[in-house]
Amino acid sequence: MWRLILLVSIIPIAVALLLRWWFGLRVLAYLGKRPCHCDMTRWDKVLAECPQDVINAQAPACVFGEQLRLAALVQWRHRDPKLAASREASRRFGLAVPPLCAMVAVFAVVLAKIPVTGAIVIFIAATALASVFGLLSLGAELRAIATSAKALRHSRAFIRSDDEDAVIHCAIARAWCETVPPVLRML
Repeated sequence: MWRLILLVSIIPIAVALLLRWWFGLRVLAYLGKRPCHCDMTRWDKVLAECPQDVINAQAPACVFGEQLRLAALVQWRHRDPKLAASREASRRFGLAVPPLCAMVAVFAVVLAKIPVTGAIVIFIAATALASVFGLLSLGAELRAIATSAKALRHSRAFIRSDDEDAVIHCAIARAWCETVPPVLRML
């Protein structure tokens, strides 16, 4: 039984890690260090109500992308609070459930209720479940980023359209990187 649960659990973890690498880490490695030049007054109009770090007009695309993603999340919370809360709940689930299941499994091993392999499988299954929930709720966050990206394109904050595209791609890549549970981000 433990082997079957392990085999079923490894598939979503492998898919989540592969998607994170393909759509997230690979894009950030390719475009993240690209220097971008921005008109800060237009940039501030797009990110009007969002708390933001101080950014220079000349910064790497990954910095602007992260700010765009955070602004999209704040604007999304105002537009559709129920859906944004659902995404945040799936993120918190991925943060809390795998370590909690690991603690429960360790206690069960100590009390001799399950074997050690069972404890490992329980932790992997909880991580797989958190990965699935993260991937299933990612689409709504990507739509929120697309809405903010559309506003960014209309504002013409970047002098070159290549810089604008790089920032948008970095914001999307950052969302893909954040979708897996923190336990898997260490890999």
